[in-house]
Amino acid sequence: MPEGPDRSSTDGSAAEEGTPEGPAPTPLLAPADGLPPVVADRDALRATAAAFAAGTGPIAVDAERASGFKYSQRAYLVQLRRAGAGTALVDPIPMGSDLSDLAPALTGPEWVLHAASQDLACLAETGLAPSRLFDTELAGRLAGLPRVGLGPMVENLLGLALEKGHGAADWSRRPLPQDWLVYAALDVEVLVELRDVLTALLDEQGKLDWAHQEFEAVRTAGPPTPRAEPWRRTSGIHKLRKPRQLAAVRALWEARDRLAAERDIAPGRVLPDAAIVDAAVTAPETAGALGGLPVFRGRSQRRLTAYWWSALAAAERLDAADLPRPTAPAEGPPPVARWADRDPDAAARLAAARAAVAAIGTERTVPVENLLQPDLLRRLCWTPPEDGDVAGFLRKGGAREWQIELLSPGLVTALAARA
Repeated sequence: MPEGPDRSSTDGSAAEEGTPEGPAPTPLLAPADGLPPVVADRDALRATAAAFAAGTGPIAVDAERASGFKYSQRAYLVQLRRAGAGTALVDPIPMGSDLSDLAPALTGPEWVLHAASQDLACLAETGLAPSRLFDTELAGRLAGLPRVGLGPMVENLLGLALEKGHGAADWSRRPLPQDWLVYAALDVEVLVELRDVLTALLDEQGKLDWAHQEFEAVRTAGPPTPRAEPWRRTSGIHKLRKPRQLAAVRALWEARDRLAAERDIAPGRVLPDAAIVDAAVTAPETAGALGGLPVFRGRSQRRLTAYWWSALAAAERLDAADLPRPTAPAEGPPPVARWADRDPDAAARLAAARAAVAAIGTERTVPVENLLQPDLLRRLCWTPPEDGDVAGFLRKGGAREWQIELLSPGLVTALAARA
């Protein structure tokens, strides 16, 4: 590889200043091999595929979306790095978000991602999926690290400071600014090195097999189950109790969602949640009155007054039987705050189970949420298996074998607790 630019600051002061805990991290200011040109056509993509097929070792992978700006979660930039191939910045948009030409070169080697569950879906939309996976964020959690963001982990484990500032940017913008591309390239610059350090740490702690089971669970996880009533997540809806108000929220939320999907704009940029709740509380009697409310009287919203009013009017015409319930339909156990009244023994089981899991988490230095999904623990304690097969219950609920082996004995004891 050609010699890259100096990764330290220009005057060296930051690296020399240090902290009470040790020397200050060395700023990582530019890719070691220089910033590569963006891959934006088929010929360049095929050349990239050939280079990565000839490379060696794991492949660092990252993707940039425009979550706060677009309705879709598509990838607007894909970053790759592999020993012998260097770094590639791939723009999927000019190629119709089809990067399948890369797939053969990326199939087989382990992919290294940070917070992989956030990127795997958008990468799959481009035709790319890993056959093996290493998730550095998840590895950090299992290793008991106090901070598992990419920046803090690179700083604490590698002594390097990553550039910050563009993670929440609108990556659908074209052309992409030079400093954004540098930021994107640096996100995969040291991922493989970080993976190697974490692998050694997990192996030393006896957790490497745990990590491999967790990575495989992330890799093979299907799409999340859609919420039955997603409109109930509207911010501020807790202020509303009347079914007619909730119907208004539902109607405006669904109208906004349709428009946001059609225009590929983040829903909150089409109409803020606060405006939806305000309209439901105010209950305007005419389109003109709706257009006089804050937000709705803005210039961009005035053109949509008839659209929003149509949704509200339809909600107002609903029969009482078609109005939403004041609370969401129950899915699984009731809220934990009600357990003591509804089933004191279940509350006692949950308290004992939580204590058992917390003790193991402290002993093994693993966050309790990574030891077992909280919802699965609640379901176990609310309705224990009649045959007493705790291990089978956990396995059916998606727990990994290492979790089952570690937790089952303590949970069996906890399920015997009584109020």
